[in-house]
Amino acid sequence: MDERLKVYEEKMTKTLHALNEELASVRAGRANPHVLDKLKVDYYGAPTPLQSVANISVPEPRMIQIQPWEATLVKEICKAIQASDVGINPSTDGKVIRLVFPEMTEDRRKELAKDVKKKGEASKVAVRNIRRDAIDAFKKLSKTDISEDEIKDLEDDAQKLTDKYIAEVDKAVDAKTKEILTV
Repeated sequence: MDERLKVYEEKMTKTLHALNEELASVRAGRANPHVLDKLKVDYYGAPTPLQSVANISVPEPRMIQIQPWEATLVKEICKAIQASDVGINPSTDGKVIRLVFPEMTEDRRKELAKDVKKKGEASKVAVRNIRRDAIDAFKKLSKTDISEDEIKDLEDDAQKLTDKYIAEVDKAVDAKTKEILTV
């Protein structure tokens, strides 16, 4: 692959990675500890990721259990969960925090599937914008000592790269949509 294309492929890879992270945080009816990935807890005055201060497990398909390493953190973690967009009230016995996920309704599943498709479309737009930037950069090369055929080849390669990453985005969106709609 041409060195001039590597930069754009890296950007497309980052776009796909960002989409995969976003899709991992979408709750699909069963307990997924990734819904807590962006959660920060006030730990001695510093916002700290929840994974750094507690053990997170999934003992049952619809329950997440959070065991803080320090008992003093239970209230802080509960506050952080309530303030977040997880949408579930934590229950605690003073030592362990439990998040019980209710069964999702058909309407909620369809709504989430639409949301996933929107995220996929946004990623496709980002990939296409990267392709546009690449083609603009290649056209600027025509003012230097590069032939039109080489520019055309670079543009074709950029299009092939774009097609590959759009197919990857579609695959990720389809997989997540299937997961959400499976009862």
